[in-house]
Amino acid sequence: MPRFRITEAAELLGVSSDTVRRWADTGRLPGSRDEHGHRVIEGRDLAAYLHDRGRADDRRHTSSARNRFPGLVTDVKRDTVMAQVEIQAGPHRVVSLMSREALDELGLEVGDMAVAVVKSTTVIVETPR
Repeated sequence: MPRFRITEAAELLGVSSDTVRRWADTGRLPGSRDEHGHRVIEGRDLAAYLHDRGRADDRRHTSSARNRFPGLVTDVKRDTVMAQVEIQAGPHRVVSLMSREALDELGLEVGDMAVAVVKSTTVIVETPR
């Protein structure tokens, strides 16, 4: 079973290392120490936390889409008809193409919080080598 150091878990969760340490200290996220004394989170515990967190986000919306990536708008490009919005959601960069009209209605600007909602029939899963 893989174990993740605090910094690795923080990257996967999209929060700071200090936040993960605090969650481990309060029992919100189970943690332990490895044979070298480094704080670690078991992969199974991290997956359970992310799974539960994702389910909690689903309850706040009425939609068939299940893939939600909250993040910060880092770039907005617009022309007369189309627009491109880039969101940094934790370690993930999500880029959306939309009509200029939709962008104007949303009023999105760099620095705004937004949620990228993805509904797809094709999702490719890769593993690191």
